[in-house]
Amino acid sequence: MATPTGAIFEKPATLRTRVEEFLRASIMDGRIKGGERLRELELCEQLGISRSTLREALRTLEAERLISIEPHRGPTVVRITEKAARDLYALRALLEGYAAHEFARLAGDADIERLRKAVDALHRQAKGSNKSALLAAKRDFYDVLLSGCDNDLVKDMLPGLLSRINLLRATSFARSDRLPESLAEIDHLFERIRARDPQGAQEAARSHIVNAERTALEVLRRQQEETHASEGDRPRTEGRGSAGPAG
Repeated sequence: MATPTGAIFEKPATLRTRVEEFLRASIMDGRIKGGERLRELELCEQLGISRSTLREALRTLEAERLISIEPHRGPTVVRITEKAARDLYALRALLEGYAAHEFARLAGDADIERLRKAVDALHRQAKGSNKSALLAAKRDFYDVLLSGCDNDLVKDMLPGLLSRINLLRATSFARSDRLPESLAEIDHLFERIRARDPQGAQEAARSHIVNAERTALEVLRRQQEETHASEGDRPRTEGRGSAGPAG
């Protein structure tokens, strides 16, 4: 597991939160892969923290469903399955479609200007090679969108969901031609909002999510095929000391 060197956390009051953010970012950036075990002793030594602090942070990530903690195995980064992706995008389509509709209906000029700046920042980050910054810019765009929809329940439901959405966004960016398509879809969504077209904004948001889902599923299927092929290439043994399959 690759981790930055010299990552030492010093302030007890914010220690757990900073550890959570570090681990979350490592998963989002792909430094820690799906299915990979998190070795507690190794992390404690690298980050200069106690095991109790680490376990508190891990419980938060478990609640967000970024990791799973199994008896006798410990914490493991969740491997996104095709069903999990479909379930997540279905919920995302409902929530973000609604948020876009309500933002277009309710937002004032200042809200729309904030959204425009978020779109501009997303375009700027897309020109670089920092995937983490790009994901952060898209997260900021959705933060503005959700704040302007004026529905506290939607905002309360999303914190844990957003982390998994970001994980799937990181996956969907793996197809090289997806990013320009995604930016064009977001531009269209913003234009519908700026035109004060709630229905058009909702349709644009849902279309964007459908396309993102299609790309993410393509990547997941390819990854599964590569994993199966890799496992199929491994030599098999039928028992200790056996040279190969019997018969």
